Amino acid sequence: MGKVKSSEDIDILQKNLVELQTSHMPGNKYSYIPSTRLERLLRERELRKLNKEVDQCLTDGDNWSSEEEFLQGVAVPRGLSDRCERQERRLPKQRLLVVANRLPVSAVRRGEDSWALEISVGGLVSALLGVNEFEARWIGWAGVNVPDEIGQRTLTWALAEKRCIPVFLDEEVVHQYYNGYCNNILWPLFHYLGLPQEDRLATTRSFQSQFDAYKKANQMFADVVNEHYQEGDIVWCHDYHLMFLPKCLKEYNSKMKVGWFLHTPFPSSEIHRTLPSRSELLRSVLAADLVGFHTYDYARHFVSACTRILGLEGTPDGVEDQGKLTRVAAFPIGIDSDRFIRALELPQVQDHIKELKERFAGRKVMLGVDRLDMIKGIPQKILAFEKFLEENGDWRDKVVLLQIAVPTRTDVPEYQKLTCQVHEIVGRINGRFGTLTTVPIHHLDRSLDFHALCALYAVTDVALVTSLRDGMNLVSYEFVACQDSKKGVLILSEFAGAAQSLGAGAILVNPWNITEVSASIGYALNMPADEREKRHNHNFMHVTTHTSQEWAETFVSELNDTIVEAQLRIRQIPPLLPSKVAIERYLQSNNRLLILGFNATLTQPLDAPGRRGDQLKELELKLHPDLKETLKKLCDDPKTTIIILSGSDRTLLDENFGEYNMWLAAEHGMFLRLTKGDWMTTMPENLHMDWVDSVKHVFEYFTERTPRSHFELRETSLSWNYKYADVEFGRLQARDMLQHLWTGPISNTSLDVIQGARSVEVRAVGVTKGAAIDRILGEIVHNKGMKAPIDYVLCIGHFLAKDEDIYTFFEPELRPEPAAVARANMVSPIKSPKSKLSSGKSRPRASPNKPHRPLLTLEKRISNHGNGTSRQPNRFDSMSVHEGSSVLDLRGDNYFSCAVGRKRSNARYLLGSSTDVVTLLKELAEASSLS
Repeated sequence: MGKVKSSEDIDILQKNLVELQTSHMPGNKYSYIPSTRLERLLRERELRKLNKEVDQCLTDGDNWSSEEEFLQGVAVPRGLSDRCERQERRLPKQRLLVVANRLPVSAVRRGEDSWALEISVGGLVSALLGVNEFEARWIGWAGVNVPDEIGQRTLTWALAEKRCIPVFLDEEVVHQYYNGYCNNILWPLFHYLGLPQEDRLATTRSFQSQFDAYKKANQMFADVVNEHYQEGDIVWCHDYHLMFLPKCLKEYNSKMKVGWFLHTPFPSSEIHRTLPSRSELLRSVLAADLVGFHTYDYARHFVSACTRILGLEGTPDGVEDQGKLTRVAAFPIGIDSDRFIRALELPQVQDHIKELKERFAGRKVMLGVDRLDMIKGIPQKILAFEKFLEENGDWRDKVVLLQIAVPTRTDVPEYQKLTCQVHEIVGRINGRFGTLTTVPIHHLDRSLDFHALCALYAVTDVALVTSLRDGMNLVSYEFVACQDSKKGVLILSEFAGAAQSLGAGAILVNPWNITEVSASIGYALNMPADEREKRHNHNFMHVTTHTSQEWAETFVSELNDTIVEAQLRIRQIPPLLPSKVAIERYLQSNNRLLILGFNATLTQPLDAPGRRGDQLKELELKLHPDLKETLKKLCDDPKTTIIILSGSDRTLLDENFGEYNMWLAAEHGMFLRLTKGDWMTTMPENLHMDWVDSVKHVFEYFTERTPRSHFELRETSLSWNYKYADVEFGRLQARDMLQHLWTGPISNTSLDVIQGARSVEVRAVGVTKGAAIDRILGEIVHNKGMKAPIDYVLCIGHFLAKDEDIYTFFEPELRPEPAAVARANMVSPIKSPKSKLSSGKSRPRASPNKPHRPLLTLEKRISNHGNGTSRQPNRFDSMSVHEGSSVLDLRGDNYFSCAVGRKRSNARYLLGSSTDVVTLLKELAEASSLS
């Protein structure tokens, strides 16, 4: 213990704490705002350390120091009567809502309105009881069915004293949600035991009914959270029971700070993809701001599942979906090590230790403490011990294995079978190697109280943890915490999460390799004292440093920082399109221009029934059926001109839009026609296509070696798509292709290589939608003999970043006015490069007498190109350079550029999907017909 600080020392500490807490608050002219994530996290770490010093000075403890105190209702810090004035000067603690399937207490009904509370067992309970950095509230199920209103009210009052809030689940929901979906489907799958057969499901014989109950229960948890949530609270969801909860919470309040932590392993993507509801669960978890796991392996598996199953982008920070980043990280849990260290000094524990030493005098003690569960590897452990006794006869009377097997799910046939199997093995070994006075294995089918367990840890020479698959396994931590005098050896399964943390000091084994575990037992029993001490010191330092409190504080600190970074990203994301304003401006204008993309803009969403995951149907781009009447109404309006501007070829646009009176611009605007006329080209004079054959050979090669990839050969570009291929393999192939292209066939040519989310496209420099629109506008003006200037533009599309110059093309044309200035203050449009478009010079109107050459003679040249003959591109050689843009008379509030499904965009606004585009165009058509 350090020297007791004086009142003056405490006042100085508190002053430093307040200064550090307020140093970055808005309005403080001396404030310093950390600019990087690391700076912010280091500042939080410094703040926590200073906070702990103040806590240590003000009180002996600000939380429950034991489970017993928790049950007694010690919810107020002790010894604060003479320090309250100083404590009030501290800034309030952040509220933390811990949401888990079970409360840290179980309720037992003693009468109509009386309840007894018993402490629950589990690593999460022991981990979070020692956390005192936050004002915590625990939300969960009390483990009992309470159908009557009186019981619910009285239990709520009883739990409120323990800062717990109950969620009341009826028996049927508990049976299908907890016993069914959680324990019979998710738990085995996450531990690599696979899914049960349909005839082995709990009672309903159906995955879907249990999943429906799972979603219902998660919504009930969300309702309780929403009822008690206050602005600024952190909501921390725990474990596989509540994978649907983050989505429910975010739907209620998108600004809620939500973290989710898994206390089991997360399986590889190949295991997780067998789950029928795989995608829905992953997307629900991704609604959280921060997703935490015990080890990096589990985090990597989660990111891989999101990448391979959902097709999302995995980054070093987490999973990204159209600009929304869900941070994924590893946070190894710890224990309250001080509680175990202090317990060893208690008289009752010392009595237990003395008794155990006398009982096992002259023999080495080996210990296993596990739940009687399939994943704990108890049979493997016992069989390895049997093999050790077989091969080391001189140790038979000198070593004893104490196996504590805590019964669990005793009503499940598989667990009953495991119990019988363990008992049979133990009986056989004791009968084989035991004597009249001693047996080599002491097996207990029950749990021990805390003091007896600490004593048992203290006298143990070798601890055996042989989990076949374990999230963390805190028994290994508890053993190390109690071994500071004995310096015992830990034999630890490499499949337990703790192996990542304690692997340097422990002996790592594969529990399936009985020979290896047996040899490790011999090595541990004969280990020299100096090596035992080195191994123990390494693990003891980790256990006492990485405590449960540090784990919780680190997670919350990361979550707060994740929120900060998300807010910084949101500032760069355009807002959703104000549909009412866009429609109102549309009705008020006299000459409207609608520029619409095709793929993912006017097509059906990929998750529509019958299209989800069907590669052939998704490749056949079809106009959304709900748009056919809508487009006809819009095209028939004489005040409205519609351009379909797409990277697709001419044939595809003809098939989908040939019946409408509109303009079709194929291959990024390089080919143009009015549906009543013939195709013509807008390609610039210097556009050459002599590179096509060499690039085509490269694309053919990578298509052959990448299953389910394909490439499209167009007149002005080539595109290779690997959306349906294996994600990781496709990315490697794309990287290889890019390297080959840049150093090979296109190294000295004027070409653009555009890398999309799952595609690589090669096109000539200058082939972009923004570069083509000016020429397209000029042709439209000439064809229609347009005299009134275009005073309204709506541009909507799901375009590659290279083609987003279409959005910024119109920005320099906007006339300055108060409304435009106000809009610019809300969302600053990205300025296009300086050019003649942005000059202040007035431009001549388009001349209706300037002729344009149709593409009739060019058609033969294009068709000949497919036979290997040379092709000379045509151009609008009779049109002035900016003839099209000169007819624009746009005000800032009459221009609406919208990106579809992309949050990182140069567009002014966003639309979520093609469904939103359909809705908007329908409203435009209906409003126009009524005006």
